[in-house]
Amino acid sequence: MSSRDGDGWIECSCGNKHWGVHGAAGVLIFRNSQILLQHRAPWVHNGDTWGIPGGARDSHESVIEGAFREAVEETGVDTALLKPVHTFCDDHGNWKYETVLAQASDDLIAHEVNDESHEVRWVEIDQVDLLTLHPSFRNSWPELKKLLHGFIGPH
Repeated sequence: MSSRDGDGWIECSCGNKHWGVHGAAGVLIFRNSQILLQHRAPWVHNGDTWGIPGGARDSHESVIEGAFREAVEETGVDTALLKPVHTFCDDHGNWKYETVLAQASDDLIAHEVNDESHEVRWVEIDQVDLLTLHPSFRNSWPELKKLLHGFIGPH
């Protein structure tokens, strides 16, 4: 296994602190009209909120490698059952969070793998706004939702 050198806080150009000294990546997994969301445990940063699997990227990882590694660590998914279709970037200057939109096969199974998650659940796209979302995911969700509708069509 390569070095895990991405963990740590960084203050970005916007004045906020973010996790991931080399940036961060996550994966927005979708199939049909649903996305896979993770209910974060209360003890983690921005806990007791819903978001996508993701976290700090290591210096040697591509966006997809980092996002898929995090998805495996947090939800146990088989990434061979995912097809990346687009990458969305939330760019803060010296730090960025990149979201890989990935279509899941019908065979994909996800579950809580560690104590960072309370629950992992498939949620209808039009029901996502009813949940208490991770602040950064909430800010990106309107644009991500538009992108998703481009791949699955409106509902």
